[in-house]
Amino acid sequence: MDRFIAGVHTISRMCGTLAAICLASACIVVCQMVVIRYVLGASTVWQSEFVTFAIVAATLIGSPYVLLTRGHVNVDLLPHYLGEAGKHWLAVVASSLGLVFCGVLAWTGWIYFYEAWSEGWVTSSVWAPPLWIPLLPLPLGLGLLTLQYTADFLCLVTGREVGIGETMPPEELE
Repeated sequence: MDRFIAGVHTISRMCGTLAAICLASACIVVCQMVVIRYVLGASTVWQSEFVTFAIVAATLIGSPYVLLTRGHVNVDLLPHYLGEAGKHWLAVVASSLGLVFCGVLAWTGWIYFYEAWSEGWVTSSVWAPPLWIPLLPLPLGLGLLTLQYTADFLCLVTGREVGIGETMPPEELE
């Protein structure tokens, strides 16, 4: 089980790197678009759509890394008033619900991706890239997020440490 959890953590770290690359490419393309539009006075065809797709891909593919490092926004009002056992069981329930929710979204995302791929859907823009390309991060990112939730759940039920990050106590945020 340790190898599985370590493998999932490695995959989640790689997702974080890929998400950073997607964001960097979006920034570079925005700069290129500004130069073409305002310096050269030419029109842009693909840049706006690419930037949108890259940012969405970064969000979806980067989500397993964010879960691994405990970077998601959370409200810890209820755990603040619970004892250690209550916090543990609340984490088990939350992790279970996240796992099921992301698993269902990943499954339906694969169906949507497959439809776009098998039927040759393209975007409605002048650029008209195949729609399966920007849809791929949906099932891929959510599938990997489901995998990270699975690793977190296994850590919780076997007494291992969950993730690699920690939520800061409220008194340290001030």
